Amino acid sequence: MYYKVIVEPDTESGGYIAYCPTLRGCVSEGETPEEALKNIKKAIKGYLLVLEEELKRKDAKVYKVAI
Repeated sequence: MYYKVIVEPDTESGGYIAYCPTLRGCVSEGETPEEALKNIKKAIKGYLLVLEEELKRKDAKVYKVAI
């Protein structure tokens, strides 16, 4: 599965910020663009695991939809 990720310089504290616009609140950072990408991959995996657990607790049905 692929997600669009945006990496941009952090003008306030240096380094880089990475975020996934599709997953609200899924943000990470790194000293280099490569490190920021590595870290956002971990953040996305964690985000999706938490989301999956929350859906199980709600007894929600999950459907796959092709676009």
